[in-house]
Amino acid sequence: MTRRPVPSAFASNIGRRQILKLMGLGGTALAAGGLGLGQRALAQEAGTVAFWATATLDIADKWPEFATQAGVAPEFTDNGNDLGPVIARLAAGNANDLFDVGGFQGGAEKELARQGAIVPWDLSKIPNYESVWSWAKDIAYLKQDGKQYGIPTVINADSIIYRPDKLGKIDSYGAIFDPKLKGRVAMEDAWINSAIFTAMYLKESENQPIKDPGNLSESELGLVMEFLIKHKTDGQFRTFWNGWEQGVQLVADEEVDAMTGWEPIVYEGRKRGLQVEYAAPVEGYEGWGNNTVLLKGAEDRGTAEAAHRFVDGLLGGFYGCELGKARGYIVPTDKNLDYAKAHPTEYAPEEVEKLAEHVKAKFAGKVFWQNARPDNFQLYEEWWQKLRNA
Repeated sequence: MTRRPVPSAFASNIGRRQILKLMGLGGTALAAGGLGLGQRALAQEAGTVAFWATATLDIADKWPEFATQAGVAPEFTDNGNDLGPVIARLAAGNANDLFDVGGFQGGAEKELARQGAIVPWDLSKIPNYESVWSWAKDIAYLKQDGKQYGIPTVINADSIIYRPDKLGKIDSYGAIFDPKLKGRVAMEDAWINSAIFTAMYLKESENQPIKDPGNLSESELGLVMEFLIKHKTDGQFRTFWNGWEQGVQLVADEEVDAMTGWEPIVYEGRKRGLQVEYAAPVEGYEGWGNNTVLLKGAEDRGTAEAAHRFVDGLLGGFYGCELGKARGYIVPTDKNLDYAKAHPTEYAPEEVEKLAEHVKAKFAGKVFWQNARPDNFQLYEEWWQKLRNA
């Protein structure tokens, strides 16, 4: 989600029977599934879509309410967030036989479109797309050859988690590489985040010849990774952490004073009584998005219409309010605030607006976009293994 917190409560899926009951669908649809008449017949009759996505897009027991409002019921399955296996299952496995809509880290659209694993969205069938913030619509990898393959569904920007009671104010990634903090800093065990943070620092603060930190050339990647390997072998890092639980624990156990990571770790640290802040680095933020894509299998099965209604529902306000409340993440549309104003006993409009302004403020400054599938991604994998072995 390498990305985003996944509390155990979010791991369970909503049963088809429960959702169909909520939508007023009777035994005919259930019998069709039980008789093995196929996902196609059931999905067409019931308006269900199989949503294969990063776990932080799951709203767990709130899906039935979403289904009632949107008129289409999602069956959520966690895809594990690692794009390598996801792409492999779409290209050579059975994922397109099983799922209708994907929720993936941004950057995979180009390769998936090239392989024919996904098909373009018809924006005329997603009226709520008009409400998406203009800068979110402009994310480069959402379109390929002028066609809309990705819908920006969740957006945020990451930086540094730090302890102001130990360090004062931190406003540069240089803290992560400062020898004075040797053994008291950490980075994530994922090139998708740590390589770009390092590249941003080298470009902006060390004036190194790096054009796009999110899509490094072979020579740029070598520069970044040699820098990281040297600091690792010098003992700079307490660890390269992996996963939400370990990330939180490093902060909660006070093993580190600063680390690159996910903003919800700050919220969790505060819940545990710690003084924890999230930096606004002079080098900028790492922007990222989880985008929804239309899988080729949905078109083949005739479930594309339901898929469009589903994605339109994600942008309708309820989902954004719930995701913001549960995770602190933003669906980039003012529909969230409209929904909160209409339902103030469920979602505090002032909190929804505050979250939106917080995220907008990040993107008003310097942002370098995370790219889950850079041009040299295989070299990234090779270099990251060298770092692990160093």
